[in-house]
Amino acid sequence: MSLWLLNHFSTLTLAVVTVGGTVLLAVAGSVLTRRRYPTLARGEHNDMVGVTLGMFGAIYGIILAFVIVTLWTQLEDTQTIVASEATDAALITRDAASFPEAVRTRVEGAMSGYVHAVVDDQWPRMRAGHPSYGATETHLQDAYGALQAYDPKSEREQVFYEQAVGHLDDVSSQRRARITMARQELPPLLQVLAVGGALVLVPLTFLYGMRKLRVQILFVASLAGLVGFSLLLVFVLDRPFAGDLSVSPAPYREGALARYWER
Repeated sequence: MSLWLLNHFSTLTLAVVTVGGTVLLAVAGSVLTRRRYPTLARGEHNDMVGVTLGMFGAIYGIILAFVIVTLWTQLEDTQTIVASEATDAALITRDAASFPEAVRTRVEGAMSGYVHAVVDDQWPRMRAGHPSYGATETHLQDAYGALQAYDPKSEREQVFYEQAVGHLDDVSSQRRARITMARQELPPLLQVLAVGGALVLVPLTFLYGMRKLRVQILFVASLAGLVGFSLLLVFVLDRPFAGDLSVSPAPYREGALARYWER
């Protein structure tokens, strides 16, 4: 469900629904509570409610901060993995320029097929939450086969050959890391803590009495807006390959790999 929402609605739309919905529900709940219990406006229990709000707010703030920082770090790590994989693929293409034409053509063909498979086949699968090695495995095996069958004849070729093999191993390793990142999501316990904390903290603000209704609405709406925006961040950062803030496949189309996309 979360992937479908991220892939079919913009971040702005999700922000309006999430933050706006949270604020509207909180304001409505506050007004209804005030009408049901008019004595709350006197603020007779504000001392107790204030202490409870402060305690719950601090705990919930720590939990949200931990979750958001973890997800942001995960997004940055995923971007680094993608950039590194594309860079190593480009370096293999450059190293192959020193090989005999037959070997170079085979290696370049394998790498061209690989980057096309990553962008055209793997990326849609990762966005949909169903990552797989797919066609990339065939092209990666072709590249390995070309290098394994090649016997460098000169010291110069040997140097570039060793570099190409090393970069190909790195591509294989980073592909696995990328797919692993695409399968990860926030653990259910942290999801419960993030949503459950909001369901506890926001209703507590209804009990904090203020004589003027406008002031109380402003107080409740401000806190609800902050909570709603924090939950929005958790939602959009949880999936690094889905939504407007997702990792882009652009590195596989740039630099030495750009010629594989020329028509």
